[in-house]
Amino acid sequence: MHRYIVSRLLLVIPTLFGAAALVFILMRLIPGDICLVRLGSGGSSFSAQALAACHAEIGIDKPWIVQFANFISGLATGNFGISMWSGKPVIQEIATRFPVSLEVALMATVIAISIAIPLGTISALKQNTWIDLVVRTFSIAGIATPAFWLGIMSILFVLDLTQAISGHPWMPSIDYVPIWRDPIRNLSIVMLPAITVGYRYAAVSMRMTRSAMLEVLREDYIRTARAKGLPERTVVYRHALRNAMIPVLTVLGLQFGALLAGAIVTEKIFSWPGIGRLTVDAISNRDYFVVQGCILAIGLTYVAVNLLTDVLYSVANPRIRQ
Repeated sequence: MHRYIVSRLLLVIPTLFGAAALVFILMRLIPGDICLVRLGSGGSSFSAQALAACHAEIGIDKPWIVQFANFISGLATGNFGISMWSGKPVIQEIATRFPVSLEVALMATVIAISIAIPLGTISALKQNTWIDLVVRTFSIAGIATPAFWLGIMSILFVLDLTQAISGHPWMPSIDYVPIWRDPIRNLSIVMLPAITVGYRYAAVSMRMTRSAMLEVLREDYIRTARAKGLPERTVVYRHALRNAMIPVLTVLGLQFGALLAGAIVTEKIFSWPGIGRLTVDAISNRDYFVVQGCILAIGLTYVAVNLLTDVLYSVANPRIRQ
């Protein structure tokens, strides 16, 4: 197991190098020039000398191969470059936004697991009953509901609920506060986007849990365990659920990584200063260095989550350790 973990860690280097090369090329193929945005509208209010000076200042006047070599050498020393738009170090921009998205992703994962595994298990045990129908309807609704609509409806629900209780609509301030500074205010801000994202996250995991449990419950060793007279709780939670968790862990791991990169719509609706919103804004501004840094941070998170998922496989099924 230790050798496997070391080999997976060594694969991080070529994976990140490939991601860096791909995003470097794609960003420079996108039409547009950041200096045109920085200097004026349409490029008509400044001279060619000013444009050339801007290119030289941010280092995009050099050939691509030189820019890429400088980018890779900077990564080796932990230097992601300077934002072409704000003038701040890219690592500082990411360090400010990444914990915000990570907190929402972690809380949404906890909510999703708390909903998906119990309901998915109950749905499998009560197959083709009204309970199964309700759970499947609940999960299908979560998959089919657009993220932007769900976010808007959750905001309107809170406003209507507070107005019905106190007579005045109220929403918590959207100014992010770290949890170690003010836990109560932090949770009041994070909870609504986490529930919105967590519900959609739980819908997919719920259906996977149900399908995996139905498959495992038909196995011979489950019938043998019941024939031995083991309590139903032991059969379900110790034998069936533990073996059914392999595909569920895969889905949870993949969706956790997607929460960091793909929660752009949710972050826009809730004005959430996360890394997904930072990436979209950087792409719009042609801020190459910020985009490259964000993609690498997200890619590194994917690799770390996949490694953790593989380790959890061995916890759920000890045979995988070999």
